Amino acid sequence: MRIKNLAIFLLIIIVAGLSTFTAFNGLRIGEFEISPISEVANLGLDLKGGVFVVYEADTDATGRELDEQITQTIEVFRRRVDSMGLTEPSIVREGDNRIRVELPGVEDAQEALDMIGRTAQLQFLTPEGDVILTGGNVRRSEVTYIKGQANPVVNLEFDSEGTRNFAEATEEFLGQSIFIVLDDEVISDPTIRTVISNGVGHIDGGYTVEEASTLASLIRAGALPVELEEVRSSTVTASLGVNALQSSVRAALIGIVLVLLFMLIVYVIPGFIANIALIFYILFVVGIMVVLNATWTLPGIAALILSVGMAVDANVIIFERIKEEIRLGKTIRSSIDAGFKRAFRAILDSNVTTLIAGVVLYQFGTGPIRGFAITLMIGIVVSLFTAIVITRFLLKLTVNMNLTNNIRYFGVQGGSYENNRK
Repeated sequence: MRIKNLAIFLLIIIVAGLSTFTAFNGLRIGEFEISPISEVANLGLDLKGGVFVVYEADTDATGRELDEQITQTIEVFRRRVDSMGLTEPSIVREGDNRIRVELPGVEDAQEALDMIGRTAQLQFLTPEGDVILTGGNVRRSEVTYIKGQANPVVNLEFDSEGTRNFAEATEEFLGQSIFIVLDDEVISDPTIRTVISNGVGHIDGGYTVEEASTLASLIRAGALPVELEEVRSSTVTASLGVNALQSSVRAALIGIVLVLLFMLIVYVIPGFIANIALIFYILFVVGIMVVLNATWTLPGIAALILSVGMAVDANVIIFERIKEEIRLGKTIRSSIDAGFKRAFRAILDSNVTTLIAGVVLYQFGTGPIRGFAITLMIGIVVSLFTAIVITRFLLKLTVNMNLTNNIRYFGVQGGSYENNRK
C-alpha cells in the first residue's frame, strides 16, 4: 500500500511538471501538437498594443428607444470590426449613451477609427446596382410572423418617398432579386414576388429568430443612424504593450515564487503539498481562460495574482486548523480530517463574498473592469477545488506513505511525537 501511494504521489508530481513545461514551451509528438500559452493566449490592447475609443451618442432618446439605438450601433460596429480581420475586439456599452471600442493589434489607428466611426450606409439596390432607396426611407423594421408560416419574417415600413420608389421597383423587377446593402456588404437579397405599393413589405428568407432579429436590427441601424461624438481615444504601441506584458509576467513569477518559498518554510510537508496544488491551480485557471478564448489584460493578470493569494490563504487556514488539532494530541491522520472540516466553513464564506463582489464588478463594470472580474471569479472557483480536493487528496497520500511521525514537518513546534503517530 505504501509503495502504491508513493507511486501515485510521484506520478502527480511528474504530471504537474510536464504540464508546466508544456504550458510554457508547447509539445509536439508526431502530428499531435500543443502550442505554448504565449502563442494561443488572446492579449488585450494594453498588452498587445492597439487603439481604444469611446463614443457618445448624440440623441434625445431615453429608455427603451435609447437601448435599441445603442444596440443597433454596436451591431454595426461589430460588423465593421469583423471585416477588418481583427482578433478579440471588445465593443461594449459604457454608461447610458456611450460605447467603448477596443481594437488590439491595430497597425493604422486612424484608419480603424475612421472606418468604425462613420455613419452607416444602408441601400436597397436593383439587380443592376441602381439605388432604389436608402436607410433613411425605412421607418420601421421588425420581426414578425405570417399566419401559416413557421419561420419569422422581417417586416418593413417605408416613408412616402420610399413607398413610391419601392412600388416602381417591385413592378419593374417582379420575379427578380433586390439587394439590401449595408456598408457595401450585401446583408439580404430577397426575391420580389408581388408589387408592393402600400409601403409595407416583408423579407422572407427562412430565417431563424436570431437571424431575423439581426437583419431587422441592421436595417434599423441604417434607417435610424445615431450621431456619434468621440469622447476620448488612445493608442498603445506594440512595443509599449510588449514591455507591459514582460513586466507583468516578471512580477507575477516573483510573487508566486515568494509564496511557494513561504509555504515551504513555514509548513514544510503541507507547504510542499500546497505548492503542488498551487501549480495545478495556475494551470487550471490559465487553461480555462484559453478554452473560453478570454482576452488577457493587465487587470486580468492582477486578478490572477490576487486569486493566487486567495488560493494560498485557503491552504493557510486549513493548515492552521490541522496544527491546532495536532497540539491537542490527536494523530496526524485525524488532525487532517478535523482540520479540513473546521476550515471549510471559513473558506467557503470568504470565497462566496469575494465571488459576489466579482459578479457585481462584472455586472456594472465595463472594459478592463469586466476582464478583472471574470479572471477573479474563475480563480475563486478553481481555488476552492484545489484547496478542498487536491490538497486534501495529496495530504492523505503523504500520510499513507508513512514517511515520518515528526510533527515539526507539519509546521508544529514542540509537542510529543509519540502522541501524534499516524
